[in-house]
Amino acid sequence: MTIFLSILWNNIIPLSVMIAIGITLHRVFSLDIKTLSKLNFYLFSPAIIFRLLYTTEITLSSAMSVLLFFVVFMGLMYGCVETVIRLRGIRGGRRGAMRNSVLFYNSANYGIPLNELVFASNPFTLSVQVLIMMLQALLPNTYGIYSVNAHRISGKEIVRTILKQPVIYVIPLGFLMRGFHVPIPHALNVPLDYAANAFIGTALVTLGVQLGSMTVSFRSFLWKDVLMSCGLRLLMGPLLAFGVVQLLQLDGLMAQALIVSSSVPTSLSSVLLAVEFDNEREFASQAVLTSTLLSIVTVTLVIFVLNVNP
Repeated sequence: MTIFLSILWNNIIPLSVMIAIGITLHRVFSLDIKTLSKLNFYLFSPAIIFRLLYTTEITLSSAMSVLLFFVVFMGLMYGCVETVIRLRGIRGGRRGAMRNSVLFYNSANYGIPLNELVFASNPFTLSVQVLIMMLQALLPNTYGIYSVNAHRISGKEIVRTILKQPVIYVIPLGFLMRGFHVPIPHALNVPLDYAANAFIGTALVTLGVQLGSMTVSFRSFLWKDVLMSCGLRLLMGPLLAFGVVQLLQLDGLMAQALIVSSSVPTSLSSVLLAVEFDNEREFASQAVLTSTLLSIVTVTLVIFVLNVNP
């Protein structure tokens, strides 16, 4: 129990405090979530992704192992959520919203600080989390946009929307500049660091503002679908991740980092997609809120069971 409480206090509570600050600030000042989201989406998030890809030591073997894990893991998660959708007979836009709430997890503004806290800023585990974050950043900006729009707009419009997303350009740019050892001029490197350093705090506060802006009543709460989504994301996620690392014979810090990365709650991007494209906003918001709250317990349990020793 002492270890469990230590994990809760040192790893989970710090994230919860920042989220709570965002909730409080919104309740007092009514902050504009769209402005904060655009800052994160178009400035802070691309900046930290680029900087991490440019500066983090990532070996080819590690990258291939993480990529293989991600493909197998996401394939299994998709199979699970699709089975639930069909068994429950979910129709229309709710299908895409349910998929997004399970497949898109908070690998950036929850996963990065969680990784740094749990593994004491270990460079290797951070590189693993960066790769997961990169892959997760691509999904909402490609498949996610398709998922919430496939039932109502043409393929050409979906492609046009996807091509406007900054992340799909930042990722190859970071890899290319690192691969060809292209230096970043000091005049650009300093503001890049400023923007990247602002990401974690701003993103956690933004998540708090989004949660604080929700008006959820007991009567309007979509209990069955929301709890099913949370069960798949918070419980089935780490269980499947454990099975995949065993299947691929991954061990040590890489295996632990991958399992921890799979245990985080639903990504805020599922809400942003729902709001941007007017698709099941209520369900998406409730899924993010509930999974974030429940993750305080479930993520703590995952770290406790793994017995992480960075």
